[in-house]
Amino acid sequence: MNALNGSGALDGRVALVAGGTRGAGRGIAVELGAAGAHVYVTGRTTRERRSEYDRPETIEETAELVTAAGGTATAVAVDHQEPEQVADLVRRIEHESGRLDVLVNDIWGGELLFDWDAKLWDHDLDNGLRLLRLAVETHLITSHHALPLLTRQPGGLVVEMTDGTYDYNAQTYRVSAFYDLAKWSVLRLAWSQGRELAEHGCTAVALTPGWLRSEMMLEHYGVTEETWREVLDRPVQPPFPDPGHFGISETPRFVGRAVAALAADPDVARWNQASLSSGQLAKEYGFTDLDGSTPDAWRYIVEVQDAGKPAAAHLYR
Repeated sequence: MNALNGSGALDGRVALVAGGTRGAGRGIAVELGAAGAHVYVTGRTTRERRSEYDRPETIEETAELVTAAGGTATAVAVDHQEPEQVADLVRRIEHESGRLDVLVNDIWGGELLFDWDAKLWDHDLDNGLRLLRLAVETHLITSHHALPLLTRQPGGLVVEMTDGTYDYNAQTYRVSAFYDLAKWSVLRLAWSQGRELAEHGCTAVALTPGWLRSEMMLEHYGVTEETWREVLDRPVQPPFPDPGHFGISETPRFVGRAVAALAADPDVARWNQASLSSGQLAKEYGFTDLDGSTPDAWRYIVEVQDAGKPAAAHLYR
């Protein structure tokens, strides 16, 4: 269930999903559009040119999915590492729409740049530093240029997308020093922006999906969105986690519905500076994933997966 879908709750609002080519960004763009916002979708991969990330998904496809969901969207090729390109983007939004109500900083692109459990001194330094530039510097550049437009009227919302909640990341080593720092930095960046935005009547939050069934994750397991449950029946192969844990996974649209619910909440300021998750907000706002479930991934990860217990995802959906 998505109470906002087709409701027009965000009619007249303008959103920028920075990094909306695929994954969570794509799901967020679709759900914001379905709720009535006009969505600017940015990224580096277009039908004419792929980024060095070398994935087939494009910003044009995302915009078409927004349209198919009943919304409107504008796809703009932007490299958010380049300040002038971001400045041009914001000038375009101002000229065409005259306002910006929602900024989603979802730029990432680091999956190919980190080594699992590699010590800082063993990790490829160039890859690690580039990961930080992609995951943190791009968010700073985008907010620097976009926030003057967003703060022109109260009610603006900034959503910093990350991996992991504040509580989880504060106690858990995440993959590598570079990855860990990137995800922690985004959590803190949301907190800092919220501190600065409050006097303008605007809000900033950090938001994490759970175990995301992104295009890359489905490809990794050799399944599709229609066949993903086949993974659950695969045998356990130590030292890898039980494939049954994949049962807690969620579509990108689930976290998209979380963003749409936040954007439509007239009392969204109560969340200012908070670290939030898609599962947490599903309980708060009453939306579901596409299959009608409400996966609470971060509680599951702590209580079941990290605790070494057998898969039991059905108890957390």
